[in-house]
Amino acid sequence: MSVATAFEKARADGRAALVGYLPAGFPDVAGGIDALRAMVDAGCDVIEVGLPYSDPVMDGPTIQAAAQQALDRGIRTADVLRTVEAVAATGTPTVIMTYWNPVERYGGGRRGGQSGVERFAADLAGAGGAGLITPDLTPDSAPEWIAAADRHDLDKIFLVAPSSTDERIAMTTAACRGFVYATAVMGVTGARSTTSDLAEPLVARTRKTTDLPVGVGLGVGNGDQAAEVASYADGVIVGSAFVRALLDHPDDRAAGLRALSALTADLADGVRRG
Repeated sequence: MSVATAFEKARADGRAALVGYLPAGFPDVAGGIDALRAMVDAGCDVIEVGLPYSDPVMDGPTIQAAAQQALDRGIRTADVLRTVEAVAATGTPTVIMTYWNPVERYGGGRRGGQSGVERFAADLAGAGGAGLITPDLTPDSAPEWIAAADRHDLDKIFLVAPSSTDERIAMTTAACRGFVYATAVMGVTGARSTTSDLAEPLVARTRKTTDLPVGVGLGVGNGDQAAEVASYADGVIVGSAFVRALLDHPDDRAAGLRALSALTADLADGVRRG
């Protein structure tokens, strides 16, 4: 199933889609796959697999802590792709969320006339991945990625923010495929006690430029917040709250999975109420 199909199915059900994020390799590769499958089973419509990176400038402390655990265990891009393959095999569209540097440097960068970007796109498609979310890459700086993604039929998911001008939003959405990622708050990632009042106006501005679904991320941590965002967005994106559910049970994998499933079910109920 493609990302677009998942959003269309949710819309046909009269609800927003639930998009769930975890970094690959957390708490380890096998444990991360088990966690992501639990999120699928409990109601996530789309999965974002994070590629842990050593300089996560846009990640809050919760996601940083999880990514660092994965890095300390020696996570490699090949493990991220293996995670994508395992989750995509469930039939749930699976994308990678990554900073740009690891993509450019993939497989040693350019060699033999082929770039790291082209190899990454080919291997992502080969693993059954649906596309990439690139938080630190803008469309006007991404001609190589856009070309590679188009060659391999991969979604290109760029970000818009409350600070984006109308012209910038139009340029960004024109380059997107799959959905548009609207960051609901200014600043780094992390669950918050209230959702941002900047999100709904941003979604409205974004919708004026595109027919693509608009997903809202950064800040949602429970079903009530998910319902609030689902009342005006096509997708509710949750990351830090899922990570926290596992971080809170470092010595009991089974309890962590139960907490993760319960949170997913609460959020899935929220997008339906919204």
